[in-house]
Amino acid sequence: MLSHVDIEFLLEELREYIAGYYFNTSIIIKFKDFLFVYTLYKYLLCPIFQNVYGYGIYRSLTFLTTYIIKKIYSIVFKLPVIRSKIEKEIKKTQASLESQLIIKADHVNHSIIPDHGLSFKDVMNQLDELDHLKSVSWKEGKISGAVYHGGDDLIKLQTEAYHRFAVSNQLHPDAFPGVRQMESEVVSMVLNLFNASPEGCGTTSSGGTESLLLACLAARERGRVEKGITEPEIVAPKTIHAAVFKAAKYFKMKLLLADLDPKTFTVDINHVKRLITKNTVILLGSAPNFPYGTVDDIPKLSNLAVRYDIPLHVDCCLGSFVVAYYEKAMKKPFPFEFDFRLPGVTSISCDTHKYGFAPKGSSIIMYKNSDYRKYQYYISSDWVGGLYGSPTLAGSRPGALTVGAWATMIHLGDDGYTEIITDILENAKLLKHAIVNEIDELDLIGDPLLSVISFKSDVINIHALGDMMSKKYGWHLSSLQQPAALHLAVTKLTNQSILDLINDLKKCVAECVEITKREGKDSIKSDTAQLYGVAESISTSSVVDELVGCFLNVMYKTDKDNFDNE
Repeated sequence: MLSHVDIEFLLEELREYIAGYYFNTSIIIKFKDFLFVYTLYKYLLCPIFQNVYGYGIYRSLTFLTTYIIKKIYSIVFKLPVIRSKIEKEIKKTQASLESQLIIKADHVNHSIIPDHGLSFKDVMNQLDELDHLKSVSWKEGKISGAVYHGGDDLIKLQTEAYHRFAVSNQLHPDAFPGVRQMESEVVSMVLNLFNASPEGCGTTSSGGTESLLLACLAARERGRVEKGITEPEIVAPKTIHAAVFKAAKYFKMKLLLADLDPKTFTVDINHVKRLITKNTVILLGSAPNFPYGTVDDIPKLSNLAVRYDIPLHVDCCLGSFVVAYYEKAMKKPFPFEFDFRLPGVTSISCDTHKYGFAPKGSSIIMYKNSDYRKYQYYISSDWVGGLYGSPTLAGSRPGALTVGAWATMIHLGDDGYTEIITDILENAKLLKHAIVNEIDELDLIGDPLLSVISFKSDVINIHALGDMMSKKYGWHLSSLQQPAALHLAVTKLTNQSILDLINDLKKCVAECVEITKREGKDSIKSDTAQLYGVAESISTSSVVDELVGCFLNVMYKTDKDNFDNE
C-alpha cells in the first residue's frame, strides 16, 4: 500500500513531467497530441461510457458480442457456396409469396397504357372485378386494425366530398381557399381534443409515419439551432413505432431505446433518465404503443422533459380518438394526463384516418406553439423557381383527403364519436376479460386500457395459434416478437364479431394444447412461427431482412409469368 510519502513523490514526478512537456514540446506536437486525445475521447471513450452508463456492462458486452457475431455471419453468408444456398431458399420464398399475394383479376391486365382508352362503363366493370377478388375478411371485422371503417353512409359522404374537391392541392391555398379553411379547422378540432392552449398549432400530414418523421425532424432542427447540437439523439421506449426508427435513419439521428417495466410493459422511466445526454433532442412516449396497447407514463416523461429542457413527443397515432374520448366514453377520467395539459409535452401525433374514421392518408401533427412548429417547415428563398415553402415533407398534397376528414368529423360530431368509442372500448374489455379469466393458456401483456389487446403464451406456440386462427376461421391477428405474442386492435368493424373471436380463440387454443401435449410445442406447422424463429436468431436475422425485401418486391409485380426473370 502506498504511503503518504510515496504519493507525494508520485505527484511531484507528475508535476515535473507536465511542466517538462509544456515547456519543451513544440506547438505542432502539442496540437497533434491534442487531436489524438480528443479523437480517442470522442469516438471511443465517450461512446463506451455512454453505452455502459445507459445499458450496464453486461448488456453493453452483449451488444458488442451480437454486433461481432452478425458481422462474422454477414461475411460467411457472402461466401459463394453459402450465398448460392441462401439465394435458392430466397427464390423459394419469393415464389411462395407470389402465389399467396398476387391475386389477379381474369379480365384485367394493364402493365402498359392501353392503345385506346376504355369507356366509362368498361372501367367500372373492371373496377367491380378487382373489388371482388378474394381477400382478407375485413368487412367482417376479422383483421387487426388496418381498416377503420365508419359505415357505408360515412363512405358515401366522404366520396361526395372527395368528388367536389378531387383536383384540390393544399400547396396552393390561393386557388383553393375552402380547403385551406377546412385544413385549419381539422387541426383546430384535434388540438381541442388534446387540450391544447390557444397557442397550440399543427399541420395535417399523410399518416402517422409522416407525423412522427416531422416531430423528430423538428426536434433535430430545434436542437441544432437553439443548442448547437450536431450529433442529435432520440430517447424512446423499445415499443415506439417503427416510424421513429425510420426517422433516425433518414435524418441521421442516433436512436437510444429504453427498456420496459417487466410488469406493466410501459417504458422504464429510470432507464430513460440514464439514456439522456447533452445530445438528446427529443423524448418520446406512446399512448398507446402499437405492440401491447399499453400507455407509457407520460407525466413522468413530462417531468424529465421539463427538468432537462428536452421536447417530449406523445405518439397518439394509434390511440387517436379512442384515448381522446376515453373520459366521455367510459364516464371516468383516464388514469393520468397524457396531452398538452402536461408542461413537458411539446408535440402530439394523432391519426384521424384511424379512430377518427377519416379517409386513409389523414393524420395531424400538433405542437405546443408555433416556436416548435416552425422547425418542421422547409423554406427556400434563393431557388431560381421563386420563393418556396412547404409545411410538411410533401410539396403538393391532396386537399380532397383533408376535405374528407373535415366532412367526417363534423358529420359524426362529439356525440357520434362518443358512442362509437364506447362500443370499441367495451368490446376490447370483453376480449381482455376472456383472456384473463376464460383462457388459462394465454397471458395478457400489461394492462391495456384502450383498443389494443395483446397476449402471449408459455404453453403453446403463439404464432402457430395465429396461423391456425387465420386458416380455420379467417382471423388475421398481428404477430409480435420479444416476446412472441399476438394482438388485436379492436375497431368499429370488430364490434360485430368480438364474441366469434373469443369462441374461435378458445377452440384453437384447445386444439393447440392437444397437439402440443401429443407432439411437442413446435410440432404445429406454421410459416409465421418459422419466420419469427429465424428472425430472432442472431446468425440468420440478416436473411430475414432479405425476405422482407422480397415481400416488398412482390407488392409491385404486375405479371407473375416473368417473376423469375427479374
